[in-house]
Amino acid sequence: MDDEIVILTSFFFIKYDHVQESPMDERRPTLKQQIFSFALCAIVFTTVYNFAAWYTSRAEKVPSFVFDFEKHIPFLSWSIIPYMTSGIFFCAVFFFCRDKEQLAVLTKRMLFTTASAGLWFIVFPLQFSLPKPMTEGSILDYSFQFLKLFDSPFNQSPSLHIAYAFIFWTVFRNFTKFRVFLMLWLIVLGISTLTTYQHHFIDILSGTVLAHISFMVFPYRKNDFRYRNFQVANFYFLFGWILVSASILMDQFLGHLWLIVLWPAAMAIIIGYQYQKNNVHFLKNKNGNISWWQKIFYAPYMIIYWMFWKFLRKNKKPLEIVPRIYISSRPCRQDLHYFEISRNTLVYDLSAEMEEISDLKNKSSYHSIPFLDIGTLDIDQTKKLVTEITEKYKTLPVDGKIFIHCTMGFTRSSVIGILVMKNILSLPIDEAVNTMTGIHKNAVIHPYLRDFLKKI
Repeated sequence: MDDEIVILTSFFFIKYDHVQESPMDERRPTLKQQIFSFALCAIVFTTVYNFAAWYTSRAEKVPSFVFDFEKHIPFLSWSIIPYMTSGIFFCAVFFFCRDKEQLAVLTKRMLFTTASAGLWFIVFPLQFSLPKPMTEGSILDYSFQFLKLFDSPFNQSPSLHIAYAFIFWTVFRNFTKFRVFLMLWLIVLGISTLTTYQHHFIDILSGTVLAHISFMVFPYRKNDFRYRNFQVANFYFLFGWILVSASILMDQFLGHLWLIVLWPAAMAIIIGYQYQKNNVHFLKNKNGNISWWQKIFYAPYMIIYWMFWKFLRKNKKPLEIVPRIYISSRPCRQDLHYFEISRNTLVYDLSAEMEEISDLKNKSSYHSIPFLDIGTLDIDQTKKLVTEITEKYKTLPVDGKIFIHCTMGFTRSSVIGILVMKNILSLPIDEAVNTMTGIHKNAVIHPYLRDFLKKI
């Protein structure tokens, strides 16, 4: 416990020195605000956790939920060390927030998670059921004795250790110097909930899902287009972890065949990671092709997009936004009769999810410039593309045309079309937006995209 206080004190003074040396910034949280947030979350946690434990202890019988494979999880006494550091992270995380909004979002997520978990502890109580090996005679026994005094055998699912670890990471991931170390430590902390025999696996799954629900309910910088990809990524992460939980639960009750659900679960989590990194080429290479192994792994994702494209797209006939520049959804072979293609037709394919049809790709001057759907567009990449289209337009031959399309034809092609229109017709951005929505009735320009357009 003394070691924890020393580490916490070091964290605090490192942060204090950093604030003292930095220029005044009105967005930076004050020490008073940080202490208030910490105290509020600590009081709520102590109250909710202890009340739920007391309430459950009065029940005649509290069940447990154990997966068959958990009997093979070893007890590792040393893992009590990372397990106990959750308290240090809890105390320190508030003092490492970079701005007031991050502190406010962190506080809301912590309070939401604590309150939600507490309600679940009361309505669906569980307790740990595996016998714990003796640790007497070990120097680590003091930590286990501390747990017996202050921890509860109830309040199991969802695991607050796990939920908090994910929330801690949203702050500590910004510290590039110690990023890898902190990430690995938090992972070990999460694993330690199992190897110290404090939690069952169902607690880990539910804690993970709860954390990602808090990310969805309280997004960071919701109205900042630069954080749009993180918000989309959190949707994929949440969906992926729900599928992981469903797969393992169905495996337990219905048979091992249901482990196949881990495939789309892994796919969703990986797609979420690609959105975080804004990796526009996670499917298509620079030539617009998708490899066979990617088609297999991402098959559920690609099938869903194909179904949306097949049944929900509306603008099949290209719309002329300025003379000889057209936008639409991704065409199929039957749609090509709407639009005459030649070698002097420049095609800009903005879709990141589907390959171009071979007839269009082979008969035109094809360019694959993918953007992630419903995510933010990279400013530099967008400027480069719009400049290229503008310059190509100036040198178009008499029979030349430019065709811009994404998958559905609602957003990405409209955004690029607006910027091209602005350049060529020398329009203010608001007028270009209004002109586009007048031409393209199905164009979808979200508020975050309007903010993005004003930055170009």
